[in-house]
Amino acid sequence: MKLYNLKDHNESVNFTQAVLRGIGHDQGLFFPDEIKPFSKDQIKELLSLPLVERSQKILRHLIGDDELPELDDIVADAFNFPAPLVKAEENCWCLQLFRGPTLAFKDFGARFLARVLQAVRNGRHLTILTATSGDTGAAVAGAFHGQNGIDVVVMYPQGKITPLQEKLIATLGGNVHAIEVSSNFDQCQDLVKRAFDDEDFRTRIGLNSANSINIARLLAQVTYYFEAVAQLPSDKRDHVVFSVPCGNFGDITAGLIARALGLESRFVVACNVNDTVPRYLSTGKWEPRPTVQTLSNAMDISRPNNWPRTEALFKMQGWKLSDLAFGSLTDAQTEDSMREVFAKTGYITEPHAAIALSVLKANLKEGESGIFLGTAHPAKFRSDVERILGTRIPLPMALQRVIGRECHKYEMTPDYDELKAYVLQTLE
Repeated sequence: MKLYNLKDHNESVNFTQAVLRGIGHDQGLFFPDEIKPFSKDQIKELLSLPLVERSQKILRHLIGDDELPELDDIVADAFNFPAPLVKAEENCWCLQLFRGPTLAFKDFGARFLARVLQAVRNGRHLTILTATSGDTGAAVAGAFHGQNGIDVVVMYPQGKITPLQEKLIATLGGNVHAIEVSSNFDQCQDLVKRAFDDEDFRTRIGLNSANSINIARLLAQVTYYFEAVAQLPSDKRDHVVFSVPCGNFGDITAGLIARALGLESRFVVACNVNDTVPRYLSTGKWEPRPTVQTLSNAMDISRPNNWPRTEALFKMQGWKLSDLAFGSLTDAQTEDSMREVFAKTGYITEPHAAIALSVLKANLKEGESGIFLGTAHPAKFRSDVERILGTRIPLPMALQRVIGRECHKYEMTPDYDELKAYVLQTLE
């Protein structure tokens, strides 16, 4: 697999190099120089396979035959949980991506990345530095916890993730180090970018990232779009629309890669009031605003890192950005969406999925089959869901195990020098 730096096309790497570097020169993202589609017969065959076997074939097709000989074992170990497609309303299904160990869609990408890095690090010590708006940190912490030769530093904005999300990050200990930053997610992400620009620091600690800027995480997410279509009745597969709750835009970029591979589908961007991309698609002007805290905290991102990949893919495929549907909801509208589907069918959503469902219905055309992504278990947003729906949400075992544990975290301001000093002192 050949990838290039979107900011410096002269920087070309293979898959292993891209995974180990995380990000390229000038904070540029790595992206494939081409995506070869499957034939229609190959797509049909893939859709007949179980999740793991299909995912092995898709990722081998993307990565190539000459890299990562351990790929099949990595996929089988990483994707050891289901992703069921559940009907929520007429012609609207939820792809439930929260059946993994930390109850979020990011378990797919984080577990795959952790196992790939372990396979390719060649005895080198690595430090994973990642920023999270909620679920990334928990998935990364869980995926790397206890792994030899790899330390994990997770930064999250103070008061802007749920208590249960924090428990999944800050109660593990060992090689997982939690930092609570008095800031928003975008500032946490800026600290990660500064660390990658600091060549001495980067080399000294073997710096890497588990955010969706790492290509391994992105490619892992491609696979479950095929899983969603495979679970639809065969007569519903011809006109599929995916509605993706968008924060950093990695998830929808992965879906669009699935489309480029030949999975016939249309995509809808679903955002909260942090709606930089919907406004850009509407006006043609890129005008990020200060990040606003919302019920759908994983989407509280005003400067999505993966948007350059989305634009690069549209250019590569000759698609028009004007064909990308979009919509955004306020918190009040999000609550209305949650109540509406619960009253109609009894289906329980959390804020992110509720936004995706509402925007899906607003954009669904006659004869289309709609799939919205359920990116996190409703219990992770228990207090809000119970308040909004007036019903009790039982805690899954993964949350029962951590709810009584004490959090251990380092508290800091969004100051790069302080971050650097803490990491060096902790790891050395």
